[in-house]
Amino acid sequence: MINDLYDRVTNETLQELIADYPIVADFFINYNLQNLENELPFSEALNKVDENILIDFGLNKTTVLDQLVLFLQTVSGEEQTTTVQEITILGGQTKSEDVEEFVFSIKSGEIISIVGPTGSGKSRFLADIECLAQRDTPTKRQILVNGRALEDEERFVMDGRLVAQLSQNMNFVMDLSVGEFLEMHAKSRLHPNPTKVVAECFAAANELVGEKFTLQTKVTQLSGGQSRALMIADTACMSTSPIVLIDEIENAGVDRRQAIHMLAKNEKIVLISTHDPLLALMAGKRLVIKNGGVYKIIETTPEERESLAKIEMLDNTLQSIRNKLRIGDRITPDTI
Repeated sequence: MINDLYDRVTNETLQELIADYPIVADFFINYNLQNLENELPFSEALNKVDENILIDFGLNKTTVLDQLVLFLQTVSGEEQTTTVQEITILGGQTKSEDVEEFVFSIKSGEIISIVGPTGSGKSRFLADIECLAQRDTPTKRQILVNGRALEDEERFVMDGRLVAQLSQNMNFVMDLSVGEFLEMHAKSRLHPNPTKVVAECFAAANELVGEKFTLQTKVTQLSGGQSRALMIADTACMSTSPIVLIDEIENAGVDRRQAIHMLAKNEKIVLISTHDPLLALMAGKRLVIKNGGVYKIIETTPEERESLAKIEMLDNTLQSIRNKLRIGDRITPDTI
């Protein structure tokens, strides 16, 4: 139980913890805390640490304690992510402060698309879910998890573990290879088998792009599509977050259908903000956003799914034309 782990970290000395969990020594090294006094409990030893060491990792003395408990949960085989069977969005207000009169529930395994003109409020809708809004955002919406509102302590202690988001803009600034980047992510997420998951993630990323890359490729050398493919695969293979938010994947230069299927595995809740009819109709339902509010909720009909096959044929034709342009072929009437 998590309370038992907190008690152990609070009361046992570091020497005793390391004796029980030798891998905990790696935790201290990862956060540059290898020089802690072993005869003290972790919470007491932290009081003698320069806070700038923790700030370098975006932590403080409270959050690093939480991270150690999560680490111990992982190595002891305990579940660390809340099981989300359903989220419910309660309406708030539009940009004109008109009341949004809707209640919308999404169950695990469902894919929901969010459509509407540019600037209509699609990204804001995703942001409300990302922060598990409790009437405290501009839209005044409320998000319930498994039918209940979350206290602030739950929302913020969770530290994003419930939600993984892929945004429109993605830039790498670290001079790391793809392999080094994935290995760093695997270790920071406390994955029990980093080597295996890095290989799985790398293979999945290369399934999504036309131009393959290697483990030795620098992340700063990846194209926009390759970068997005890498992060989609990272989210699909490494993230335990039960809710996945995707903001406009259609311009990423990746196999969109394969990406959605990859992300939707393991009974995750997937919400996609999109202008792409292919992605919109792949979802079971779509929310239409207008003037910052939910204007309509539409269930995908069998007739629309029949139309999806024709849209896929058109999309394949366009993709073929794009590929020909990339390799320098001429486009003729026979091409279309």
